[in-house]
Amino acid sequence: MAAKKQSSGKATKKTKSGARSKKSVAKKKPAAKKAKPKKKPSAKGASSSAGLDKSVEQFRESLERNVTMSRDRLQEVVDDAVKRGRMTRSDAEKLLSDLVKRGRRQTDSLLKELERLVKQARKEVGGRSEPVRKQATQAARRARKKLK
Repeated sequence: MAAKKQSSGKATKKTKSGARSKKSVAKKKPAAKKAKPKKKPSAKGASSSAGLDKSVEQFRESLERNVTMSRDRLQEVVDDAVKRGRMTRSDAEKLLSDLVKRGRRQTDSLLKELERLVKQARKEVGGRSEPVRKQATQAARRARKKLK
């Protein structure tokens, strides 16, 4: 007596001895799909928006790579190293000075990049809202003329 069982998509057959033998199941190949042509952005705003998104993402990654520490905390760590004899006072002051200078340069660079992104975003938003603003202004003029 042979009993057939279905498990995980493959048919198995139980033999008299109780052992199972796998029976191959023919699989159909999926029909080949036609490649659809990709749509190219027709508007200028679409490409600038993608560029802005990419710039914002780069700015975010830049922020994530940086570490912010207060000057006071750095001073405490350096003072502790000097007190324990790990470094000289002049080396500690030089190290602290260099770290602060680098931090300021990075901060200035990030702020400059942020200002550039904000300026670009304002320009993009202003460009998109300009036609609507013009229509509203013209409608207001027409309304005023009718009231006179």
